[in-house]
Amino acid sequence: MRIVLNNRLLLWVLLAIPAVAMLWAWLNGTTDAADLLHPSGEFSARLMIVAMMIAPLIAVVGAHGWLRWLLARRRALGVAAFGYALLHLVLYVVDMGLIADMLAEVGAPGIWTGWLAFALMVPLALSSNDASMRLLRAGWKRVQRLAYPVAVLTLAHWVFVHNNVAAALAHFAPLALVLVWRLIISPRKPLQGAHP
Repeated sequence: MRIVLNNRLLLWVLLAIPAVAMLWAWLNGTTDAADLLHPSGEFSARLMIVAMMIAPLIAVVGAHGWLRWLLARRRALGVAAFGYALLHLVLYVVDMGLIADMLAEVGAPGIWTGWLAFALMVPLALSSNDASMRLLRAGWKRVQRLAYPVAVLTLAHWVFVHNNVAAALAHFAPLALVLVWRLIISPRKPLQGAHP
């Protein structure tokens, strides 16, 4: 029991290290909120992509050791993705400073896609626990399938904000490829939720 708890703690420490480094740099004044917007958003996207790739990879190649290890930690990866998205949002609010300024740009494609992606991540993160699984039963998987529109909105947010399709696709292409591969290999088996 102690080893399991220590492994979970170690995983959370490892997942938190980039966030702690970002917050430390920001609070010490060595960098400002604007400079941390991209790395915080990128960490969120990367963790979400990894969490979403696990189930289709297992469906295609089988539950090998390292994939089983990732599967057991998939919800933690998804919750960490939400944590980095929350940090991204906080940094954005700090950088903008005024509510009027945020409202003035909320209609821009790069902004509303980010807000909507974050809003859809909230129920995903809140339901990523055993109690929610028991309470929601079959509805839990439906909630977790919100991860797919979140991924599309996150991709769109990245493309519109940075005006850089290549960088965004470099991150999201592996997820798209493994999903297509999985659908070709076993199209009748339903995709499972991504468990963020």
